[in-house]
Amino acid sequence: MSKLTLVPTPVGNLGDMTFRAVEVLKAVSVVLAEDTRTSSKLLRHYGIDTPLRAFHQHNEHKVLDRVVEEILSGTEMALVTDAGTPGISDPGFLLVRACVEQHIKVECLPGATAVIPALAVSGLPLDRFYFEGFLPHKKGRQKRLEALTSSNATSVLYESPHRVIKLLEQLSAIAGPDRLVSVSREISKLHEETVRGTVEEVLAHFKANAPRGEFVVVVAGVN
Repeated sequence: MSKLTLVPTPVGNLGDMTFRAVEVLKAVSVVLAEDTRTSSKLLRHYGIDTPLRAFHQHNEHKVLDRVVEEILSGTEMALVTDAGTPGISDPGFLLVRACVEQHIKVECLPGATAVIPALAVSGLPLDRFYFEGFLPHKKGRQKRLEALTSSNATSVLYESPHRVIKLLEQLSAIAGPDRLVSVSREISKLHEETVRGTVEEVLAHFKANAPRGEFVVVVAGVN
């Protein structure tokens, strides 16, 4: 049966790779990678010599049909991104949809994602949460934040280091300086850090300590 396997890769520590993920990447014929340079380091670390092929947001429309045809012809492929689970704020959705339309079996291994660790250590309610991912940089950003902060559910956002202070300032203006947040950076890496408190307190921390690394911002819902 034709098959595509989505394989999560570590968001930080290479030791977070699962045994099953390594087995799958060794067994398939081709590994589709968001950045072959990044993925080649991971594969070398685990002694995997499966050929890598680029599949990212800049070429996925162009190569999509060919990839699907190859899978239909019996070529087993795995899809990885630079970090985390394919399709979660990373390329993957278009390929999965195309495979589903062609009745190709799609399997996703359980594994690394930055969302769940950040939620789990936040100390905020986890019974209901909304994953936003990256906000628009300009158009629509304000409206999305207004919608998120008016919800009763906990919200999760991804943010880059050079924009996280701006995000906290916007949250303070929209939700108020006393809204509770938890900001995690460098999850699973050497300098992992989580800062919890009110927006005002967390903003003060990152104004005093230059933001570095990739951030996950968890925002409490309306009480």
